[in-house]
Amino acid sequence: MPLSIVIIGRPNVGKSTLFNRLVGRRLALVDDLPGVTRDRREGEGHLAGLGFRIVDTAGLEEEAPQTLAGRMRAQTERALADADLAFLVFDARVGVTEADRHFARWLHKSGKPVVLLANKAESAAALADLGEAYRLGFGEPVPISAQHGEGLAELYERLAPFAAESTETEPEPEPDDLPPKALQLAIVGRPNVGKSTLVNRLLGEDRLLTGPEPGITRDSIAVEWRWRDRDIRLVDTAGMRRRPRIEEQLERLAVADSLRAIRFAGTVIVVLDALQPFERQDLTIANLAAEEGRAIVLAANKWDAVEDRNAATGRLRDRMAASLPQLDGIALVPVSGLTGYGLDSLMEAACAADAVWNKRVPTPTLNRWLAAIQEHHPPPVVGARRLRLRYITQVNIRPPTFALFASKPGELPESYRRYLVNALRKDFSLPGTPIRMMLRKGDNPYARARS
Repeated sequence: MPLSIVIIGRPNVGKSTLFNRLVGRRLALVDDLPGVTRDRREGEGHLAGLGFRIVDTAGLEEEAPQTLAGRMRAQTERALADADLAFLVFDARVGVTEADRHFARWLHKSGKPVVLLANKAESAAALADLGEAYRLGFGEPVPISAQHGEGLAELYERLAPFAAESTETEPEPEPDDLPPKALQLAIVGRPNVGKSTLVNRLLGEDRLLTGPEPGITRDSIAVEWRWRDRDIRLVDTAGMRRRPRIEEQLERLAVADSLRAIRFAGTVIVVLDALQPFERQDLTIANLAAEEGRAIVLAANKWDAVEDRNAATGRLRDRMAASLPQLDGIALVPVSGLTGYGLDSLMEAACAADAVWNKRVPTPTLNRWLAAIQEHHPPPVVGARRLRLRYITQVNIRPPTFALFASKPGELPESYRRYLVNALRKDFSLPGTPIRMMLRKGDNPYARARS
């Protein structure tokens, strides 16, 4: 197993900047505001040929367990318990503070090996004040600048012995033994609909920070998981409010991170509050996922608090049919992250949506269908002649994408194009997924090859 490293320190010492530097890309949100990171975030780190698992954590603060800061510290404690090594980071420009000493004593009690890092050590003045760091009991501090990439060679020398101890040689898998590609599953929704609670219930552990405070999640947190022998990469995201209501730069960064998670997902679960479903922002988020071409499932969370469930189900389906006609047949699953109700059904719907998203229809079958469609409902007449639909083929999956060759594609009404898309969805069992249809001018592109 690769070496597992957890980054620990008080707020605003540059832990997330160091995490981003070691994973080689900007995964964690970084801002001048202290306490940006709340959940622990994992990534694959690399340093001059060394590979390791790196975990970014919230800034350590000494608060009561029931407070938000206390719950954040509990997440950090779990990350430390699972790690092989800890990086204790302090701000070299500020020097060693009483908080640094307090958490150094806590790390000594844990028994984990620790490498002490003096971050923000770009200046000679900062380097001159490192002597006090020896009193923390972790030996010589490694002066680095995570922002500028300085000091990484010395960090490599300190890290190499630990990496050598943890390395185990494993046989390379044969091509037939390679596991199927993991399902990329993003959990999205507006703030305080219970996304993180839902993810924790799916995982069976308190992996993500939760609580009554709205907007707790800031980063998009990816967790590797396995459900019924299928690998899942589950991504919890920050709540997405309407753009006019976003005032702080940090919230803008968090929403941008959520949008990025949607773009890289395969299937998107849009979480609704069953007590206040289908608000404008719910529809905006669902439409955004559809525009990105993602497979979509709707989860009506907090179902345990719904009194008349039959009436609520009817209202939800009526509103869905009226507000999301472009996603006809989309799965709507009542769930409860608090009790676990409906979670198996939710995952079954997500896997089914992924299968539809990857579905391919043979070209001969499509063209027999196109001939029958034109006979049943001919295209409109333009000028003195009826439009001719000559040929159709599926050119891509994820989402299903079709190219339709017509005599005058620019004059095909949008209403008839929608009719064709809806007929494709119904006749070839493509419920819920976005369907793209590209109009092309010309004859059957394969006719010349056959002649």
